[in-house]
Amino acid sequence: MHALIVVAHPDPKSLSHGVAAQLAEGVTLAGHTFEIADIAREGFDPRYTATDLAVHRREVAPAADVAAEQARIDGADTLVLVYPVYWWSMPALLKGWIDRVFANGWAYDEGAGIKPVKRLRHLKVHLVAIGGATTRTYARHGYFGAMKTQIDHGIFDYVGAPVATSELLLDTEAQGPAEHLEAARAIGRNLFEATRHNQNEAA
Repeated sequence: MHALIVVAHPDPKSLSHGVAAQLAEGVTLAGHTFEIADIAREGFDPRYTATDLAVHRREVAPAADVAAEQARIDGADTLVLVYPVYWWSMPALLKGWIDRVFANGWAYDEGAGIKPVKRLRHLKVHLVAIGGATTRTYARHGYFGAMKTQIDHGIFDYVGAPVATSELLLDTEAQGPAEHLEAARAIGRNLFEATRHNQNEAA
């Protein structure tokens, strides 16, 4: 099976990139394949333009860069997003990637005279977020629930893509960068096991 790992961080030496690399190694150790989409290095443009709006209105076909990302997702059995938490959400780069790539007519169908359709029910999603605050801070302010509502439900449930796992890696006295890298490797090894377990529970 094949995983598309999307990482959104401008620094290739960041913990986010380290986590993505270790996750990919885990996927390989489990006998599967992967592709890492480093959307910062690749220069993906996250700006939602008039052309993207026309795509949403089903007036034009997606731009070439969007079509290429959609093709990468179509070629994967599961999608993994690795990203730092910025202002209690994903970075603008990754949000813009979703805004443009998860377009009407590909990720979902809606419009006048069209019954809404979730088109990504086949795509399993795994989220790996890396936060700088403590678990206590997230819990005290309700950030866990807010992020889950916004990302897991607001984005992926809308297009029908089930979130198989959602991990939030935070610095604690017991866990730091080394432990996060080890955890990422374990996530990669178990990636498709988690997907199958999720499918069995839904059956």
